[in-house]
Amino acid sequence: MVLRVCAAICGVAILFVCSSSAMAKVGTVGKSTAASRHDACAMGVTIVGTASMYDPFQPGYREGGIQTASGELYDPIAWTAAIQIDLRETFGGVRHGKDYRPAYALVEVADKRVIIKINDVGPLKPDRVIDFNKQTMRYFDPTLQRGLVHSVKITLLPGDRWEPGPIDG
Repeated sequence: MVLRVCAAICGVAILFVCSSSAMAKVGTVGKSTAASRHDACAMGVTIVGTASMYDPFQPGYREGGIQTASGELYDPIAWTAAIQIDLRETFGGVRHGKDYRPAYALVEVADKRVIIKINDVGPLKPDRVIDFNKQTMRYFDPTLQRGLVHSVKITLLPGDRWEPGPIDG
C-alpha cells in the first residue's frame, strides 16, 4: 500500500516537472532512437487514448495467443496490458527472452488509477492505444459490458521496481 502511494506521488511529480517536455515527446512516437527512448522513459511520457480488452481464453477477444511478447503467459488476474505496436519503443521496447525488460505505467481513467506491467504489444484495432487484460479492464469497467474505455491516460513509469495494482486515494 505504501509502495503504491509512493508510486503515485512519484508519477505525479514526474508529470508535473516534465509535462511540457513529455508532451513534446509524444509527437515522436515510433521514431525514437536509443537515446530518445532512454530520455522518454526518464521523463514519464504520457499517451491518452482508448483502451480495449484482450483475453485469449474468452470468445470474441482472441486477437493473439496466450504467450505475450515478453514470453510470459497471459494471466487474466495480473495487472498487465499490451501496448499498440507503434508505441513499442516509447514504452521500453517490450522484448522477448534475454532482451526483455519490464515496463510499467500509471493508468488513469476519471478517479481510478492503477499501475500496470506492459508485457505485450500488438497491432491493436484502429484508434486504440492499449489492450488491458481481464483484471485491469474489470477495474475500469466492473461489468465488462462497455468493451472500450475512452480517455485513458497512460504514463510510463521509470525503472522496474513498481508493484502493479490499484492506487488508493
